[in-house]
Amino acid sequence: MAAKNAERGLVEQWREILSLHARTQCELDRVLHGHGLCASDFEVLDLLAEGASLDGGCAYRVQEIAERVHLSQSALSRLIARLEKDGLVQRGMCSDDRRAVKISLTEKGCALHGELRPVQREVLSRMLAPAD
Repeated sequence: MAAKNAERGLVEQWREILSLHARTQCELDRVLHGHGLCASDFEVLDLLAEGASLDGGCAYRVQEIAERVHLSQSALSRLIARLEKDGLVQRGMCSDDRRAVKISLTEKGCALHGELRPVQREVLSRMLAPAD
């Protein structure tokens, strides 16, 4: 009986994690929608901005982004194409591997990220705050 209760507790914990993720993702999508972005779009911009702040102009390979943003390769390719069309990111060839494509923020992408970062962080703070 104890093993069954432990298993039930584990499953409930997993479902709570999934529920929290879904609620947070929906709230991020809602607040970012007015700016033409969804949560996944912002996550890519945030990753690129984080890299740029580390070395002053970082560009990530598409594969490196894919490892960090839980999207399929095709979904990520479509997302990057949309961000590029909107002038938020740019693609370039990787100098050390001609087969690889690097993605970096444009000035417009940096500006939009800077504007929305506090909004996204507020949602994360609110949604992920410990329950009272």
